[in-house]
Amino acid sequence: MTAERHRIAVCPGSYDPITNGHLDVIARAAAIFDEVVVAVVDLPVRKGGTLFSIEDRLGFIEHSSAHLPNVRVEPFSTLIVDFAREQGANTIVKGLRAISDFEYELEMNQLNRIQTEEVDTLYLMASPQYSFLSSSGVKELATFGGNIGGLVPAEVARRLQEELWR
Repeated sequence: MTAERHRIAVCPGSYDPITNGHLDVIARAAAIFDEVVVAVVDLPVRKGGTLFSIEDRLGFIEHSSAHLPNVRVEPFSTLIVDFAREQGANTIVKGLRAISDFEYELEMNQLNRIQTEEVDTLYLMASPQYSFLSSSGVKELATFGGNIGGLVPAEVARRLQEELWR
């Protein structure tokens, strides 16, 4: 008899801000893995600066995922595969919304596999109600006074309005 392995996954992102689509992927990953580490990049390269500080983004996710006992939130500023190994994870979980996501994620997956074959990536298709949802889209809606209720947690919606309507 072999002892069962504790399965840990990492869900990386900038989460600026976290959306209900992100939370859906995190909750679905939490149902698959023993532990899910929501990895919040401190220095996003691809998207430039962030609207919210790392502390704000960590707090939003901690508050929004508090009902998931096997989820924890950590900042990172290294290669995601290195962070995953540090956490004892061998799986990166990412959500996919559209073909454009797939093209970017395929490239990232191949680059990550060159770094290490020990860490694989699992893609979860976006739930239909979130297939269009992105942090940048939410920020754009909020900038022009659009309705973001139901797209992000209430705390995030309130803070977005505060930040963007100063």
